[in-house]
Amino acid sequence: MELNNLVKNNKKKTRVGRGIGSGKGKTSTRGHKGQKSRSGVAIKSFEGGQMPLYRRLPKRGFKSLSKKNTAILNLSKIQSIYEKNKDKLNSSLDLKSLKDKKFINKKYLKLKILGTGELKIKIDITAHHASKQAKEKIEKAGGKLNILKK
Repeated sequence: MELNNLVKNNKKKTRVGRGIGSGKGKTSTRGHKGQKSRSGVAIKSFEGGQMPLYRRLPKRGFKSLSKKNTAILNLSKIQSIYEKNKDKLNSSLDLKSLKDKKFINKKYLKLKILGTGELKIKIDITAHHASKQAKEKIEKAGGKLNILKK
């Protein structure tokens, strides 16, 4: 017995719509009338009257039309950046310098400073927003915080 005999598929594809003598003519197995008998019909997401899946699942979340592209930095992150890159950075920090040194992504348009962590270095920070704790901790470390107006 040859291997080719095992591979071959001897069944021919049924050709519908080839006259009544073929047994698959006239309506070509589509039945009479109705939406599914017509050409170019696909009933997408129709589940036979059962509640469709997309309507059974709950609605979740929403996409804001006005995306706030704000980079958020904690004081602990600023401290770790300065410890790792002492030679690259100077004593002032702002959005442009962070982007140039690739510490934050270039898509951000604003900078927000939050007060988690400790700051041990004297640094001048220019940001769009800052929390009260962050402001206190920066001034306590001997630095300055400049808030940019819109």
